[in-house]
Amino acid sequence: MGKKSDLGIGHLGQATGTKVTTIRFYEAQGLLREPRRSASGRRQYGDADRQRLAFIRRSRILGFPIGAVRELLALSDDASTSCTAVDTIARAHLADIDQKISDLMAMRIELDRMISSCRLGTVAECKIIETLAPRGKASPQA
Repeated sequence: MGKKSDLGIGHLGQATGTKVTTIRFYEAQGLLREPRRSASGRRQYGDADRQRLAFIRRSRILGFPIGAVRELLALSDDASTSCTAVDTIARAHLADIDQKISDLMAMRIELDRMISSCRLGTVAECKIIETLAPRGKASPQA
């Protein structure tokens, strides 16, 4: 089988909680390097690949887009690089999250307002339908 640290794609997936199709996707995106191949052509991954995939997975769980993950990986590949660029990427992502939270809160307020106006009568007099319908006209059959 080779060195103890050699993992097939299935074992790498199990070790990191990542689906095989996702690992292949990350390879296609250039986030994971092309793995070594065994004599029979099977992918072989080492500890560095496992650590890199764990980094990618954690970044994705935190919502970083693929492009940002690519940049973070490139920056992490050079330990002497200033952390300023990493900080900039993380702050931009945090600002995006804050904007999404703000947008979601606005949606929540509007939905709460609509639901509060509901009198639980008939659909013909439903304030929720009225609010959602263009120009205030309900058309339940449409």
